Amino acid sequence: MRIDIWSDIACPWCRIGKARFESALARFAHRDEVEVAWHAFILDPDLPVRYDGTEVEYLIERKGMPRAQVEAMTQQIARAGAGEGLDFDFDSVVPSSSLAAHALLKYAEATGADVGAVEDALFDAHFRDGEVIADADVLVRIGAAQRLDAGAVRAGLTDPTVVRAVQADLAAAQQIGVSGVPFFVFEQKYGVSGAQPAEVFTQALEQVWAEVHPQVGLTPLGEPDAAACGPDGCAVPTRPDAGAEQS
Repeated sequence: MRIDIWSDIACPWCRIGKARFESALARFAHRDEVEVAWHAFILDPDLPVRYDGTEVEYLIERKGMPRAQVEAMTQQIARAGAGEGLDFDFDSVVPSSSLAAHALLKYAEATGADVGAVEDALFDAHFRDGEVIADADVLVRIGAAQRLDAGAVRAGLTDPTVVRAVQADLAAAQQIGVSGVPFFVFEQKYGVSGAQPAEVFTQALEQVWAEVHPQVGLTPLGEPDAAACGPDGCAVPTRPDAGAEQS
């Protein structure tokens, strides 16, 4: 079973949604037969390499949100994250373009690295540690910590193949109508939007698995008590016309 997930490193609910999804997947009986593919999504393509201000100031200016609403929202997100064992420090977040971070993820995917682990490291760098996720030096350090070659990571961030892979993800999201993240697509058929509770992901996993792998069975016809033989011998029918009596 395949699950495609669109996510943005600059999205706190993507961090929380990833944790909830992975919690459900870890408890899923067929987890070893599930293929997960992560895809790039950029919430604000116009965000510079580094925004001159705090996350709260960015949301007030770029999204037109009142300060009280922004502060209430970040507090809610921090509480939700804490419930999943995640740390959010919005006072230290540096708003910056996530394009290069997505390039790192695509490079990691091309090398066979654990993309989920690299993504976690990027989320922590952005939301917990106050790192600039558009900075090549930061990304090289994160990649090296995930056992990727530092020099190759630096080159990979601008590699045309990697850049095209990011652009393909963005185009695919637009094609299927993804307007917000996180967004989960099960078997190219069912969409789950947002950081749903783990129970919702569990239900989706079980439902789609059952559809993709239906139980093989037959619909019975005829009389259920007709004469037949089995491992324990031959049955005597309860009706005289159900079959010849055997012993």
